[in-house]
Order: sequence, then C-alpha cells, then structure tokens
Amino acid sequence: MSHPFLVKDIALQAGVSIATVDRVLHGRGGVRQHTIRRIEQAIRELETQSSQVGLSGRKFILDVVMEAPVRFSEAVRAALEAEMPSLQPAVFRARYHLAEMRAATNTVSLLDAIARRGSNGIFLKAPDVPEVAAAVDRIVQSGIPVVTLVTDLPNSRRLAYVGVDNRAAGETAAYLIGAWLGERRADVLVTLSSNRFRGEEEREIGFRWAVREHFPDLGIVDVSEGHGIDRATGELVSTALTNHPDIAAVYSIGGGNASIAQAFAELKRPCRVFIGHDLDVDNLELLRSRRISAVLHHDLRQDMRTACIHIMRAQGALPKPVAPGASNIQIITPFNLPV
Repeated sequence: MSHPFLVKDIALQAGVSIATVDRVLHGRGGVRQHTIRRIEQAIRELETQSSQVGLSGRKFILDVVMEAPVRFSEAVRAALEAEMPSLQPAVFRARYHLAEMRAATNTVSLLDAIARRGSNGIFLKAPDVPEVAAAVDRIVQSGIPVVTLVTDLPNSRRLAYVGVDNRAAGETAAYLIGAWLGERRADVLVTLSSNRFRGEEEREIGFRWAVREHFPDLGIVDVSEGHGIDRATGELVSTALTNHPDIAAVYSIGGGNASIAQAFAELKRPCRVFIGHDLDVDNLELLRSRRISAVLHHDLRQDMRTACIHIMRAQGALPKPVAPGASNIQIITPFNLPV
C-alpha cells in the first residue's frame, strides 16, 4: 500500500496502534477487515489534508460525527478542509464518521469508541435524544470537548453550538413565503428529514409561530422521516400533494429538494414559492434553473473555523473571550448566487 505518510501519523488518524498499521501496510494478516478499511480511509483523509503536512505547531485530532445526507456531510467536509490550513501554525487532522441514517444506539457506540481511543474534540450532528445526550456527557467528563453542528443538544454538557438561530430561520422562511404568496389562500408544505433533530424542530416552531402571527390565511401540511434522502422524501411529498390540492408553496427544512421539485413536476402542480436551506450542489442547480425561490444559507467555512477555535480554546491553546453568537442567515436567490 503506497503512501507518503509516517506510520505513526496513519495510526493517529485511524485511531489504532502503530503495530496494527504496520501489519496492514505490509500485508501480514491477522487484522479484521473493518480495521483494514479504517486504515485505508485514514490514508485517504491524510491525502486530502496534505496541505498541512510538515507545518510546525500543535496538532489537533478532530472526530466529525454526522447523521446527514451525503450532499450536506460532504459540504461540511469541504468547508472544514478548506479552513484547516488557515489555522496554522496549529495543525488539524479530521477523522470522519458519516452516515445518512444511523440508529441512536449506533451513534452512542461510536461516540464511546472515540472516547476510548482518544480525540482532541468532536464535531457532532446527531438527534436530540436522551441516550445521545448522556453519551456526550460521558465524553465531556473524560476530557474531550464536543461542539454540536447545525442542530443542538442543549440538555447535554456540550461545549458549544455552531450554526444559525434555527427559530429565526423558520420565521424568515415564513416571512418570505407569506410575502410572495400575497393575499392568496394556500397551504404550505413543510418537510423535515426527521422529528428527532432539535434544529429542524426549532425551524418548524419558528415557521409556525410567524405564520400564525402574520399570515393566518396560510395552512400548513407537514411531512417527515424522509431523512433528506431523495427517494423517500419524494414519495412523502407526492402523497402529500395528492391528498392536499391547495398546497402551493414549500418550506424544505430537511433537504431532498430535487425530489420535491420533481414531485411537483410529475403531478403537474405549480409551486409558487419554494424555500430551502444550504447552498449544496442540489440547491445551486435548483436556483440556477429557477426551480427553487430562495435558499437560507450560512457560511459553513466560517462555522468550521468557529468550531475549531472552540476546540483550541477548550484545549488551552487560545484564551477564552466571549463566545461568538449564531451564524448570520443569508437569503440567496437566483440573482445573487455567490461565485
């Protein structure tokens, strides 16, 4: 297995012993297939982060644990790796544990395994359920800081939350939809990936409050548990459109927007206003083709930088001034797409 990295660096990245890496690299057998795959992944991660190899400074090993559609987790990966070189002379390495769907028990097992092998910090996007919060508390007690991304675990001992004010995001979506629909009576389809995520719940609460206070003629139809995955989300939306002929707008909280637009098109139903979240690959294309009205976006690179700074402060590498607030919400339309 050809590579330019030191065995000790691969072992640190993979979270295994130097002897285990040596056995795998020299094909001596006696290593579980899962461990071999983890070492191969570690080498790939080092390759994508190679711009920092050789830099002097303190080294931080991060574990990124996310339950999210591939398009979003890859956007987070790209943002983090774009920001890591700017943090020099500190050197950051990230180990990724990404899944589109993961049972809470598996998330707990993964977090406990990270705690056993050691880490300088964990970036976590996970459901707000008691067993995950308890796992975070154990990890923090062991000395590993945890920063939650996009969706919070406020009842845990996590170090910080990084992301937008989700209630404000939902209120913003309601304002845009209500203003664009005007006086027309209509139903709005609100789609969530899952009811287990605190951030999505807060967006829906903010949306419902703003509609009730300012646009009482709008009805709300909600669907969830599509997990932001195109096929499952598209099927849920098609059913909702069939059952609710007055749906004329969409607030997509949980993603899968290409499948939502396709469901409207296949049923020959007009969508007068469509608001989504995040400038991922799908949403960029939907904006360019005018199939989505606006995207509520926040700067993922700045979020990743903020999260890294939280870890550096927790590890004593930086002083601890007042923590930054929520990320700014940007309204992106087809006419102000960033270059």
